[in-house]
Amino acid sequence: MKKRRKPVKKPLFIVLISIHGLVRGHDMELGRDADTGGQVKYVVELTRALGERPDVEKAILLTRRVVDEAISPDYAQVMEPLSDKASIVRIECGEEKYLRKELLWDSLDNFSDNVFTFLKSQERVPDLLHSHYADAGYVGARLSHQLGIPLVHTGHSLGRSKRLRLLASGISRGQIEDTYKMSRRIEAEETTLSAAERIITSTGQEIEEQYGLYDFYQPERMCVIPPGTDLDHFYPPRESEKGSPIARELKRFLHRPTKPMVLALSRPDPKKNIVTLIDAYGESPQLQEAANLVVVAGNRDDIQDMDDGARGVLNDILLAVDRHDLYGKVAYPKHHRPEEVATLFRLAAASRGVFVNPALTEPFGLTLLEAAACGLPIVATEDGGPIDIIRNCRNGHLVDPLDKEAMAETILRTLVDKKEWRSFAKNGLSGVRRHYSWQAHVEKYLDEIRPLVEKTAPLIRMAPIRRRSISRKQALFAELDLSLIGENYSLTALMQTLHAHRKTVLFGIVTGRRLDSALATLRKHKIPQPDVLISGQGTEIHYAPSLTQDTIWERHINHLWDPRAVRETLREIPGLSLQPKKHQSAFKISYYIDTSVISGQQVRQLLQHNEQAVNVLVSFGQYLDVLPLRASKGLALRWCSEQLDFPLESTLVAGVTGADADMLRGNTLGTVVDNRHITELSELANIEGIHFSEASFAAGILDAMAHYGFPAQEEGAS
Repeated sequence: MKKRRKPVKKPLFIVLISIHGLVRGHDMELGRDADTGGQVKYVVELTRALGERPDVEKAILLTRRVVDEAISPDYAQVMEPLSDKASIVRIECGEEKYLRKELLWDSLDNFSDNVFTFLKSQERVPDLLHSHYADAGYVGARLSHQLGIPLVHTGHSLGRSKRLRLLASGISRGQIEDTYKMSRRIEAEETTLSAAERIITSTGQEIEEQYGLYDFYQPERMCVIPPGTDLDHFYPPRESEKGSPIARELKRFLHRPTKPMVLALSRPDPKKNIVTLIDAYGESPQLQEAANLVVVAGNRDDIQDMDDGARGVLNDILLAVDRHDLYGKVAYPKHHRPEEVATLFRLAAASRGVFVNPALTEPFGLTLLEAAACGLPIVATEDGGPIDIIRNCRNGHLVDPLDKEAMAETILRTLVDKKEWRSFAKNGLSGVRRHYSWQAHVEKYLDEIRPLVEKTAPLIRMAPIRRRSISRKQALFAELDLSLIGENYSLTALMQTLHAHRKTVLFGIVTGRRLDSALATLRKHKIPQPDVLISGQGTEIHYAPSLTQDTIWERHINHLWDPRAVRETLREIPGLSLQPKKHQSAFKISYYIDTSVISGQQVRQLLQHNEQAVNVLVSFGQYLDVLPLRASKGLALRWCSEQLDFPLESTLVAGVTGADADMLRGNTLGTVVDNRHITELSELANIEGIHFSEASFAAGILDAMAHYGFPAQEEGAS
């Protein structure tokens, strides 16, 4: 009897998304600012490691393209190969210059649309998306809904935890919102948690103490996979490095450079708590006698040119050194190259020193692994990742990051107990190889994600409805109520204009009404049947000429939809009352809402807390609709764009209320007509490229057509 062969598994096409910071595959500028740190290193190394696997067809890391004279032109390069099967691809995202992550929110829909276009240009659809941080989570959730493929997410840090820390430090809620855009971040995190099939964390503490703060907390979807360490780059000390440039740089600061080294290395961030370490050292004569202190806090040319947070930390470092008169005992170099980080660890290990991470909070602590891989014992904060690392590697001590005396005593004890030092150094080397190598990380990662891919059915779309002799590459989509209808003269003029361009411009109507109500309204106002009718707030799509329903769209949005659970959750909630049956449908549950009693945001949070993955829309200040997670006007519009092959960049979209927001954002020619519910669309006022017309009803659409030069004249037309 022949032995049955195991089926050969299809190699995976994996797309990672990490938007903010400066991302490149060489000479990473880690510590340059708060956005270019451990996350950048992790996503690049993960992409590179995936590209080395035989069971991975291709790995692409998508990030933001940046064109800015103040930074390297590397970040404007569209494609950067990392290996034969791995690469970084940079995508346009709003303003070209380098911006901190809190200023990118208004450009994420634009980034998402551009990513979708890029992915459709590939030979096949990716098997999986893996988003990193809240901004990429927002984009990943939208793309996952559009493509029908699984989303995996890594938070790296979380907004709710950060807000609690900032409040505890004395910063007001208003300041937090202005600086960090925390509400948008947390909302994006909730949306991502509802959409992601798997959340990857570095530690178990993240799952319980950080994700546990979220309404859409689902621990069964979460798994711990510690990041990997590059053991080809981080290894025990060699004699030749004692004369390296960074070693000579440290000697400039130190009276007795041969003493053991207490090394701290992080970006200049207040939560890294570097000044407390300097105070601990400065208040301990015994520790000063036993060792030098080396503080590497990013790179700087002029402190005054740095952002406020980094400038404040570096000023505090200099003041602390001066306060304790530590000149000749503390080194704080201005510059180091990325490859010199490993050299610093090895120099510290060769001096029989110790690496200290005194951070107030540490989600993981990649530098702890890098130190361990170089044979350097560690003393670290008793928070987050260090707890797991020291438990697995048995290579150091945990300390209270606010107890200066205990910190100094623990560092000193680690230095002077030679037997313990040797044991910690040996344990760290073996523990990192066993638990934290990139090979071990990627093996576990692929074991987690492959079942998600294998259970996902390929997304099938409808066959083309009909072929036209003249392809229409421009489109106009308008909300029905208060955008199209409301004033007969301008409506007639608009319909005449569209009729004149009927061979080049596709006409679509988008409405919250049910199909029968929408058709009755069209007849009442003598509006010709459109080429596309999107009804029910984006839950139904019908195509001309016979109002053919897109049944594939219906199956697509049915993902995770549980209308009975939604109704049960919202039953008898004050401020909500169900609309009559004629306004309900299979994929839309409609309520009247009294916003003086409850807000749409509170309804969304209530549903998320009860694990309902849904969209919640408020329109005209009094109607609330609950839809499947994959359904909205904007997502339906983008589905039609691909189905009928018209580009978003040539699609004029007119809307009036909050339910229209996601079709107005992104790469469409968005227009808000004058009779808008401004409070519902106020967030769009800050987004560059959305036209706010001063005209009302259909006249506002005609005004937008003039503003955009729409429709554009076809090449070769007379």
